[in-house]
Amino acid sequence: MAENDSGQGEVNEPEEIAAEDAVGAQETPTERQLEREQAIVDEPVAESEQRIGEATAMAGGRPAEEEDLEYVEETPRQKPAIPGMDLEVDIVREGEEALGARPRYSEDEDYEEPVEGAPETDDVLPQTIAHASIDLAAGARYRATGKRKTAVARVTLKPGTGEYVINGKSLEAFFPRPTLQRNIRQPLETVGYETRMDVVAAMHGGGVSAQAGALRHGVSRALLEADPNLRSELKRRGFLTRDARVKERKKAGLKKARKRPQFSKR
Repeated sequence: MAENDSGQGEVNEPEEIAAEDAVGAQETPTERQLEREQAIVDEPVAESEQRIGEATAMAGGRPAEEEDLEYVEETPRQKPAIPGMDLEVDIVREGEEALGARPRYSEDEDYEEPVEGAPETDDVLPQTIAHASIDLAAGARYRATGKRKTAVARVTLKPGTGEYVINGKSLEAFFPRPTLQRNIRQPLETVGYETRMDVVAAMHGGGVSAQAGALRHGVSRALLEADPNLRSELKRRGFLTRDARVKERKKAGLKKARKRPQFSKR
């Protein structure tokens, strides 16, 4: 090791560092660097790269697998005139389930539509009560009071031809809705006396629907006065049930029965 003027040993640079011939000239690679570059060039190509290269060369620039595939142009999806028209329905609309479960009857059999307000029973109830026996003497009168909500009906049954007189009006004039008329006629139709007894009633209170329910309740209770043995059958059909629902009273400090004033924190 050669010493410099300061007395310190001069350190020789390793052979890997390129020597510069002049200031600003390019570096001259050493023998070791040349050997490394030659080794990289002579290194064999991986097998996978060779296969890809061969396939690309055979296909003329693209892999051979892509050449075998058939490219089918997809037809553009036409927009339906109505949005969602091409979609399948996976929901059941309201009412279809009930209609689907409706029993099928032949043309000879008569099917009765379910009456609004009639009780739901598993057993099929007969249309009329065969063992009903009511005295239809000339002076026979059977009176009862029917109620529903706040409506009250004082009913009188008497022998006749099936006429209804309510507050001096006919049934069709007092209750124009066919549904209410059908509900009122149910008790007499059940016992089979719809054409042999007249109904005279005095109504007050409640609304139209409540008055119809009160009248049906009064006719049913009047039939019990005529024949007490009809109680079980009329009760099974729900004609003797008293509907006691009324409007809930207003409470102190509230605007209505349960509505409270708006709360304000500040």
